[in-house]
Amino acid sequence: MQIGKHRTSVSHIGQAYPDRVEVRGRDLTGDLMGRLSFTEYFHLLLTGREPTDDERFFLDLMLVAIAEHGMMPTNIAARMTLAADPGSLQGAVAAGILGCGPVVLGTSESCARLLEEAQKKVASGGAPAAVAGDVARATHASDGKVPGFGHPVHRPLDPRAERILELADDRGVSGPHVLLARCLRDAVAEAWGKPLTMNVAMPIAAVMLDLGFSSSVVKAVPILARTAGLLAHLTEEQHNPVGFLMAARAEEAVEYERSPEDAL
Repeated sequence: MQIGKHRTSVSHIGQAYPDRVEVRGRDLTGDLMGRLSFTEYFHLLLTGREPTDDERFFLDLMLVAIAEHGMMPTNIAARMTLAADPGSLQGAVAAGILGCGPVVLGTSESCARLLEEAQKKVASGGAPAAVAGDVARATHASDGKVPGFGHPVHRPLDPRAERILELADDRGVSGPHVLLARCLRDAVAEAWGKPLTMNVAMPIAAVMLDLGFSSSVVKAVPILARTAGLLAHLTEEQHNPVGFLMAARAEEAVEYERSPEDAL
């Protein structure tokens, strides 16, 4: 039984032949290897075309910005998984990536969708500051959170976010989505009655959208970047294991207590 709408069974990404590998219509060994950097190749794989200079620059910048951030939950999960199964490097990487959601690491996708919706209202005649204000006030009134704002460590500014915005301005790629991001920063501060840190997720989303990337691929950047960071942590874990130490610290930090229901 076929589920969903019928589509032609076709892929445009790549194919291996006895004498060659073809990727996006190009000869892997005869054309791409030795000519493209991995960042350029990643863009080609995602979009089917080679990046412009600005696309390559900012994609590379964002991969560097988001790859490593210390003992984050993703890295802790990966290290503890490898400690439990030292032979499963791939399983440990997967354990870390599975935590890429709307709270940790996956927020850029939520930011991109928010910016897209806000930009539709701007395109219909709304002023960016007014649209941002409406979003912030509505979110605050519903006790929600605006994605891309707040950080447990970086206060009052996230240095990664500021650097991305600075370079976007310097290279002339800041467009309507970056403008909306900045308007949201002001609107969020007004709605919450205090400034909240714009974290790195919002500039990543804004700059990618201004460069023409779709919101559906924004999440691919932190996933790819953090995979590199995970591999670094897991290599270190193999030589200097701390996974069981972290498990022990977690057990020490959490006190066991019978619930009232257990006593019945």
